[in-house]
Amino acid sequence: MVEPVGNHYVVARPVYSENLFNEEHEKLHRYHKTLWDHLKLCFRCSPQRVKKIALGFFPITSWLPAYRFREWILSDIVSGINTGLVAVLQGLAFALLVNVPPGYGLYAAFFPVLVYFIFGTSRHISVGPFPVLSLMVGGAVTRLVPDDSAANGTSTNLSAINEERVMVAASVTVLSGVFQLLLGILQFGFIVIYLSQSLISGFTTAAAIHVVVSQLKFMLQLPVPGFNVPFGIIYTLESVFSQITKTNVADLVTSLVVLLIVFVVKEMNDRYKAKLPTPIPIELLVTVLAALISYFVNFEEKFNVAVVGKLEDGFQEPVAPDVGVLQKCIGDSISIAIVGFAVAFSVAKVYSIKHDYPVDGNQELIAFGLGNIVGGSFKGFASSTALSRSGVQESTGGKTQIAGIISAVIVLIVILAIGFLLAPLQKSVLASLALGNLKGMLMQFKEVGILWKKDKYDCVIWVVTFLAAVFLGLDIGLATAVAFQLLTVVIRSQLPSCTLLANVGRSNIYRNRKDYTDIYEPEGVKIFRCSSPIFFANIEFFREKLITAVGFNPLRVLRKRNKALRKIRKMLKKGELQVTPKGLICTANHAHESDEELDNNRIEELDQPTNMTDLPVQINWGGDLPPGITVPRVDIHSIILDFSSVSFLDFSAMRVLQKTLKEFVRIDIDIYIAGAHEGFLEKLERCAFFDEEIKPSVFFLTIHDAVLHILLKKDIASSPKLKLTEEKGSGNNYITIPSNGLRSRECAVRFPSPVAVAALQPQAVQPQRLLRGATGSDKKSIFIPELLCQPRAQSIQPAY
Repeated sequence: MVEPVGNHYVVARPVYSENLFNEEHEKLHRYHKTLWDHLKLCFRCSPQRVKKIALGFFPITSWLPAYRFREWILSDIVSGINTGLVAVLQGLAFALLVNVPPGYGLYAAFFPVLVYFIFGTSRHISVGPFPVLSLMVGGAVTRLVPDDSAANGTSTNLSAINEERVMVAASVTVLSGVFQLLLGILQFGFIVIYLSQSLISGFTTAAAIHVVVSQLKFMLQLPVPGFNVPFGIIYTLESVFSQITKTNVADLVTSLVVLLIVFVVKEMNDRYKAKLPTPIPIELLVTVLAALISYFVNFEEKFNVAVVGKLEDGFQEPVAPDVGVLQKCIGDSISIAIVGFAVAFSVAKVYSIKHDYPVDGNQELIAFGLGNIVGGSFKGFASSTALSRSGVQESTGGKTQIAGIISAVIVLIVILAIGFLLAPLQKSVLASLALGNLKGMLMQFKEVGILWKKDKYDCVIWVVTFLAAVFLGLDIGLATAVAFQLLTVVIRSQLPSCTLLANVGRSNIYRNRKDYTDIYEPEGVKIFRCSSPIFFANIEFFREKLITAVGFNPLRVLRKRNKALRKIRKMLKKGELQVTPKGLICTANHAHESDEELDNNRIEELDQPTNMTDLPVQINWGGDLPPGITVPRVDIHSIILDFSSVSFLDFSAMRVLQKTLKEFVRIDIDIYIAGAHEGFLEKLERCAFFDEEIKPSVFFLTIHDAVLHILLKKDIASSPKLKLTEEKGSGNNYITIPSNGLRSRECAVRFPSPVAVAALQPQAVQPQRLLRGATGSDKKSIFIPELLCQPRAQSIQPAY
């Protein structure tokens, strides 16, 4: 029963062990599905299920019929035009990261958008090239088709090298799409949970550094070969600085001017986005202006700058991936598939929460997988979503993927009609535009200080991911980062936080004894908490912490006691000890015998429970022992293990835990386990955890239940009157719980089985307040004249 008094409450109920609670409160029998049940459910077929799968596989069928044409079409058109212009420029710029001709970036900005329009679930992300993915694809391209391939005789001219590189990029893209499609079909959308926000942030920041370094050769127009090997970034920088005197000044000046303009205008867009009706399309303006200046001034001939050149007319014929490339790029494709999905899904989640609609991770995998397969077949490269491009689509009023289709139309116009106008555009301008989109990723460096203050583990993950991705490369760096992140989880679970608890505020609240001053610790009771699952990797750590907390090793104490008993029997047999009413008296001078002399039997015998049935007296291990016999003193009688944070216990840990608990039980220390979750007790019973020494009755609902049970048990054992009352009483007897830090001066309790008061605050009950159960004469009633006073003598209340 709970009775509120102001902002306090009084709880009056029995002290519940798990068994007692289950006896008093009947549990419902619930059928738990087996693996076979889940398989039947997964593969069952019905018209409703077919319809649901079809609608889920084609999300367009759910949102397109509900499209508000009059309200949304104008916003989607404006958003689509802006996004399409940005997509064209980013496609051209990011193609440089892939080491393929710029025109192929337009294919990567076109085909995936069409596929995502049909199969995607996000309404706001803009699908297309992403600098990190482009760089990862470019790493595979550089490794398989190096810059010196012509000199090695594998290709005869630059056109053949470019064609080979396009084929490698397309094959890698198709394979990554196949992996994404398979993961989606197999419902592995949860895989993104293994990439934490800290890992993604550190990885994308490292990728931004790689993008900066990779674009230096275009900004300076230097013949820098690609190095897709560990520490390749150092080799690249070494090559750049060794040729720094050969820099094309015109390209360098153009790059710096464009970069400065783009950064300044983007900063203005961010600062005044509330006042601007639409962000200033600075990339478009700079591109048009740079192309016009380059054309009319004839930069290519006068200053020997590198230009985009003639773009491919129309579309390429679809091609099948190169099997030889697929065999060499499995690792690259898996990394690209996972990173591309993780980035896109994280952006999609942000917009779905903002605009209140669901996104399906598995369906997103299918959409991106099909998009990459189609895009790769038409010689595009891997796509995901660029944060800046998605920001443009959402901030300019985009409501649905209709805006994506409009952006694809803009890209289509460039591919078919006006692509030739970009021929005089300098590659250094595209490189600067690529760097101009990295501001958000480079600003993630600020997260290091924030993470260090909030969570040092996450900060270390960020730093390790960043360093690994920068120096080992994006593919090896990602694998290293994931492995390190999982290692931190293992370390944190293998070295859990273990603390001793104490009662705080004389209530039912138990906290770390080191954190509070107003604490109460029952004499001879230790309350130990482990804040982690217990399994094979941390059970020894748990055991060591428990032994440290109680202050002695129970196995050592048990062995010492058995050795002492063996020696006492030997002395009694020799007549060196005599039994008197006062105990054992030594009648001879004791000569010290070594432990080896006493250990004639096997060591396993010393680990058995102490047996004093054959002795004329019972040995009091806390009292004085005969001369020459020393046993470690044990000052506690009960240990409570708080398992409220233990989510699971595996079989290996169960065996060690059972052995440890038996060691304590055999030296007369009572063990109690409190707060175990549902099903914990049943699992232990199935695994034959219980026996004559460890019984299910040691499990209690809460720590407070266990503490009150221990105090009541010790009070009854120490008072003959209380013991007699307990033996004679039936179900309606009153006994008095004597006072201590947790209980009142006089507390009369009526109960069918031992009961106690829980969760009492000093202000919670006024003097002379009477609480009674709701119904039934056998329910308890508690009379509390005064709470939480100093101890006084015990008293017995008569039974009604």
